[in-house]
Amino acid sequence: MSLFKRFAEWREDRQLAELEISPAQWQQALGDWPVYQQLSEARRNKLQDMALRLLLRKNLHAAGEAEASDELCLRIAGMAVVPVLELGLDWYERWRTLILYDGPFHAEHSWQDEAGVVHEGSRELSGEAWLRGPVVLSLADVRLSGQRDGYNVVIHELAHTLDMLHDGANGAPPLHHGMSPAAWKEDMTAAWEDLGQRAATGQPLPIDAYALEAPAEFFAVLSETFFERPAALQHTWPAVYRHLADFYRQDPLAGTRQASAALG
Repeated sequence: MSLFKRFAEWREDRQLAELEISPAQWQQALGDWPVYQQLSEARRNKLQDMALRLLLRKNLHAAGEAEASDELCLRIAGMAVVPVLELGLDWYERWRTLILYDGPFHAEHSWQDEAGVVHEGSRELSGEAWLRGPVVLSLADVRLSGQRDGYNVVIHELAHTLDMLHDGANGAPPLHHGMSPAAWKEDMTAAWEDLGQRAATGQPLPIDAYALEAPAEFFAVLSETFFERPAALQHTWPAVYRHLADFYRQDPLAGTRQASAALG
C-alpha cells in the first residue's frame, strides 16, 4: 500500500470516528430491507463501515427539488455497497459523483442505426450510470427498492459500473482468476435466450423483462435478482447463480439459510 493511500485511509478513519450514527438510525435506514435483515452481525458492521466510507469518498448532489434525509443517504449507501461487500470499495473508484433526483428524470441519448443514421431522443429513466460517473438515481425508485420483488435501482446502477470495468457495458464484468469467460458467456447466453423464448410465448418471466433490452441490462437485472430474490434465480438458472456467486464472492442463499436456522 502506498504512503499516500495509507495517509488517505488514516484521515478517513479520523473522519469516521467523528461520525455518530446510532443503531436506531441504521435500523430506520435499512431495517426493513430483507437483504440487510439476513446479514450476520459481523457483515452488518462491515456494511455500515463501507457505507460510511462510500459517503465520505463520493460527492452526493441533490438535483432540482430533491431532498435526501440522513436515513435515505444511509439507505442508498448501504444498498450500494452490497455488490462490493466482498470485493472492496476500490471497485467503485472510477466514479465520484452520485446525483439524486426526486423522481424519474429525462436523459438525452444519441444512437446510430444499422444504416449509419444517428438519432437523438429523450427517455425517462429511474437511474443511469457511466464508467467515470456520474451515477444518477431517482429517489422515488430508491424508495421502491428492496420490497421483496427483485427490484433495486441502486444495485442495478452500481452493477452497471462494475460491468463497464471490462470492455464497456456488455454484460461481462472483469472476472476473477479461475473463472472461465467461455463458461460465463455460454451460460449467460443460454439464460438470455431462455428469457427471450419465455417472453415471446407469453410465459411468466423469472426476472424483469427489461433485462432483454441489452446484455448490459441483463447483467444488471440479474444482479438485482441475485441479491433480492436469490432462491428464484438459483431455481431458474443455477449455472447463472453460480457465476454471480463467484463474481460477487457472496452466496445470498447461505445467508438466508443461516437466518432461517437462527429463527427455527
